[in-house]
Amino acid sequence: MKKALLLLLVGVLFAPMLSLIGVGVLVNPAVTNQAMCIASGVVLGPVPDSLEVTTRDGTTFTLKRQQLTHAATITETGARTPGVGRDGIIIALMAALTESTLRQLANTGAYPESGEFPNDGNGSDHDSLGLFQMRPVAGWGTVAELMDTGYQARAFYGGPDGPNYPSPRGLLDIPGWQQMDKGEAAQAVEVSAYPDRYQNYEPVARAILQALTPGGGSGGSGVPGDASIPETTGLVFPLPNGTYTHTSDFGWRSDPFTGERSFHAGTDWAAADGTPIFALADGVVTYAGMVGGTSGQITIEHTIDGERIASVYIHMWAHGIHVQAGDRIAAGQHIGDVGSSGRSTGPHLHFQLHPGGAGASPVDAIPWLADHGVEGLDAPTSGGPGCAF
Repeated sequence: MKKALLLLLVGVLFAPMLSLIGVGVLVNPAVTNQAMCIASGVVLGPVPDSLEVTTRDGTTFTLKRQQLTHAATITETGARTPGVGRDGIIIALMAALTESTLRQLANTGAYPESGEFPNDGNGSDHDSLGLFQMRPVAGWGTVAELMDTGYQARAFYGGPDGPNYPSPRGLLDIPGWQQMDKGEAAQAVEVSAYPDRYQNYEPVARAILQALTPGGGSGGSGVPGDASIPETTGLVFPLPNGTYTHTSDFGWRSDPFTGERSFHAGTDWAAADGTPIFALADGVVTYAGMVGGTSGQITIEHTIDGERIASVYIHMWAHGIHVQAGDRIAAGQHIGDVGSSGRSTGPHLHFQLHPGGAGASPVDAIPWLADHGVEGLDAPTSGGPGCAF
């Protein structure tokens, strides 16, 4: 009886802790039937048992569940990495398809210990390892790190938070990668002796992403069909008049934390902690929560002038998020409060616009808002509170 009471007490004390741990652990998409909502708006569903695909040159082959599980890891990692978007995920899939056919390869000839880690076979290209055939001697990581598929995906995307920053360069470290041909962008990261191979796998990468993300044709938002989001009744600037200062523009700039040149995917407006944040337009919330447990974010999908547009609001505190995924909201609705969560130097709103949906690349919000007659824009100051992405 005493033992039973002790077990019950332990369960009561530790159950909340375990539930919190469960929230932070990535659910393996291969074993769940529940679609996973990702911060960028991409929705990762269950992994198929197999998928028949065709390359640009007409070669058809079948990907197995394990390969598609690795593709899901690449997709999930990219979707949670600010600035990557759907295009960046496609580039990463193209690179992994070309380098390893989405197999986590050991290389026991160069590193005998690599065979002791989970793998899908043995490669023999110099001292390359894993999905992206990264080389320890080139600085990509240790053997143990490169035999981790999640680490390889993070390294490929790179950026200020990448494990290999600032060198070797990941995708986010390549100036103007968004304007490159996708094969050229993959080559810029991989620096392969055969630079023309990557383009051949673009149709395969797109087919994989479509299979892994339900509603992929709607811009990766998870909202089925444009008809489910009626044309907005109006547009509203996301902060109240007179409460904010424009502190940082969209585009290349010096990272406020590292001083390194980096790409800023949004526009920053400094405002007092707790200042109300308004929805740009009528729409549906596709994400509302803490990204990585640290940075508050709301993503809303809209239909504006017949086009799917996603607006993204970042750096709210957890208590400053007033909507949840699935909510239908109106233009000007109070959706959250200004905060300074995540990689932020002070209270401000980081605002992004994604024509085509949350999975598409962001654009400069200032000219877009001006072109659509949204009032409330001001000139940038010499600096102030901002963020690292």
